[in-house]
Amino acid sequence: MAKQRSIYVCQSCGATAPKWAGQCPECGEWNTLVESVSDTRRGGYAGSSPVPEVQTLESISAENAPRVSTGMPEVDRVLGGGIVPGAVCLIGGDPGIGKSTLLLQVLAAVQGRLPTLYVTGEESLSQVSLRARRLGLARMDLPVLAETRVEAILQAMAVNAPGFVVIDSVQTLSSDSLDSAPGSVSQLRECSAQLVRFAKNHGCSIVLVGHVTKEGAIAGPRVLEHMVDTVLYFEHDPGSRFRIIRAVKNRFGAVNELGVFAMGDDGLKEVANPSALFLSRHEEAVPGSVIMVTRQGSRPLLVEVQSLVDTSHGSQPRRVALGLEGNRLNMLMAVMHRHGGISLADQDVFANVVGGMRIQETAADLPLLMAALSSLRGRPVPMDTVVFGEVGLAGEIRPVAAGEERLQEAVKHGFRRALVPAGNQPRRSAKLDMEIVPLQRLSQAIDAF
Repeated sequence: MAKQRSIYVCQSCGATAPKWAGQCPECGEWNTLVESVSDTRRGGYAGSSPVPEVQTLESISAENAPRVSTGMPEVDRVLGGGIVPGAVCLIGGDPGIGKSTLLLQVLAAVQGRLPTLYVTGEESLSQVSLRARRLGLARMDLPVLAETRVEAILQAMAVNAPGFVVIDSVQTLSSDSLDSAPGSVSQLRECSAQLVRFAKNHGCSIVLVGHVTKEGAIAGPRVLEHMVDTVLYFEHDPGSRFRIIRAVKNRFGAVNELGVFAMGDDGLKEVANPSALFLSRHEEAVPGSVIMVTRQGSRPLLVEVQSLVDTSHGSQPRRVALGLEGNRLNMLMAVMHRHGGISLADQDVFANVVGGMRIQETAADLPLLMAALSSLRGRPVPMDTVVFGEVGLAGEIRPVAAGEERLQEAVKHGFRRALVPAGNQPRRSAKLDMEIVPLQRLSQAIDAF
């Protein structure tokens, strides 16, 4: 018979421990070990099971699976081109950001091309119906199910054979084979494993909605993100009606792809020109503002980097970066002093990316330095100028990826001058209606400014 014993499972990383402790020995989080019951069964003889067949790569067909469009180009972009049969997607975001709203709109758009199913574990069917009527969906014949037992959900899916399923949310599911409460690590792992197994065996695409923690990460163990094929995050600037969906993992497309939406009374609407969201469009050039071209996934975007340099009245100058990496800001200030001859040791430096965008690539180094220098000198950068490039510790300006695509995006929006690394200077065959200023050293960028 199976023996039961108590183990302690970390609710953050999923690690197990034989006894309780205040701190998880694996991830270091405090007060995350929760008691759980584990069944220990004696394994059978390995030779009694059939031996699996080993194949070579050349003998396996590598045909691309046909994708099904969601009817919303921004969602298709984030997914890598559309819905892939048998793929499992995990989407997370703050409460009330619009996860259920967007997925209802996607279901209504897909209903004519794929049989769908919406499973809700947090709301009643009447609440879902009220939301659908408020959104004014084009199709109201969407199959819905209010259930939290994963076995019952799998039975309904086996009978109705849907091609696209939304589970809202995975933290509400529970399995009859476990005694722990819904939302625990063991329940999340078991329920997700059963759903992933069903999706792969039946070619059904499943979207799991996940709760997020105070830090903004998807709640539950990291193994949940490893089990699925795609992980999407909803992002937004508090007080703004715009929403950004970012792909942080995608086995069928590029990561860091962005989908931009605007929240309205009738749901989420796609934004045709995302670059316009991140530009302030001042009536005249102002000091401390620089336009750069960032690359999110395969999409180049124009964003405005702002900096404010002011005299420090404390013993330690402040360095604050919003949307940028704070440690990199400190490093760039040291590079400006060492290789540019400009000291900001007695100045507070504040940096911000307009519109709530997060920039993690190094192409923001040169725009950030130019914005800080513009604010320090009180001299604005011309409004028709874009800047991008990486700055090294030796004062060199390094090229960044997809420089020509960034310049083409700037030309589309009417920019006529660009300060770029010399390695990103366009080829002679590329005809761009703009002045290109190639830079090799930080001192050259300061002289050009």
